[in-house]
Amino acid sequence: MRHPNLADLALSFPALLFALAVPRPDVDPERAIACVIAGRPLAEAAAAAGLPLWLRKLPPEAFVRPIPPLPDGELFRRQIGNHLPRSPKLMPTWLQLVAEMAALAHEPAAVWIAREYLRARLVLKRDRMHLLGLWIWFSGQPAGFGRELVERPWTPAMKLDAAMTAALAWRGKVSLHLNLGQRPIRDMWLHPGRVGDYEFRPLDDIPDLVDEAMTMRNCVRTYGSDIAHNRSRLWSVRHLGERVATLEVAVRFPDPLLGIVQLKGRGNADVARELWWIARRWLHLHDLSQIETGRMKWRQAPVDLTTWRMLWRPYWLAKRRIPDWLPLEPSRAAFAAL
Repeated sequence: MRHPNLADLALSFPALLFALAVPRPDVDPERAIACVIAGRPLAEAAAAAGLPLWLRKLPPEAFVRPIPPLPDGELFRRQIGNHLPRSPKLMPTWLQLVAEMAALAHEPAAVWIAREYLRARLVLKRDRMHLLGLWIWFSGQPAGFGRELVERPWTPAMKLDAAMTAALAWRGKVSLHLNLGQRPIRDMWLHPGRVGDYEFRPLDDIPDLVDEAMTMRNCVRTYGSDIAHNRSRLWSVRHLGERVATLEVAVRFPDPLLGIVQLKGRGNADVARELWWIARRWLHLHDLSQIETGRMKWRQAPVDLTTWRMLWRPYWLAKRRIPDWLPLEPSRAAFAAL
């Protein structure tokens, strides 16, 4: 109603008409509106509205909320056209994911999520986007603490399910470091010792836990939170110097005394009855009545401040902001949300 040139956008550039009618909070649409009314090229009007020209290919159904900032590099423009949804119903979510991944990681990751959402959208969990973006970004760094924790880096050829598995593995290693910090565990509750030819060694720092997990093919790397909250301690059982089992000790209700919770061989295999007896003999070399674990409520143990800031600082600097979901102060709630 305001001007015929604006009305024409409904056919020639629906995204631009929508952006002028429902602008982002950081964009004043009046300059772009003036460009359209004056008959300036659509590219000039789109630039004034902060809108990439490749959005001309999308129908009106794609737009249900203010259009977020979107990537517009030359390579991105050539690639994104190959991954446009055929169904208008998918377009709003698809567009949001592309914008979000570009902001979290970079343009190649935005093209990747555009493709993978169409290929395997049922696999994608929206609440994992921050984790995926962080892992993808750190995968592309040449060095740094966060990059060192990446076992399998992201590549554009990856399928979504493989990427999610790799991102979760990276999160597990990050969790271990955030929970345990840079120093060995001070109180292992029990003392190293021997029973016959069997030796009980403490897994009291991150290198020991990682080494045990790799050698024994188990999941002790995921026990960082349990250890930080004084819920359990882990020990390596050796026979004549060779690893034969991993032992977890903890207090389990209703028993108020420390006990053996798990005793597993390589690959979480069951161990012989004899080894259970050996482990109990070692455990009862200690005065269990005098051991207090100091068990904490979940999410009450502090996150290591030095590790938190060392880990995320390169990301904050690269993105030139500290997002609410990744705050400056260590937060168990924020990390759990990943």
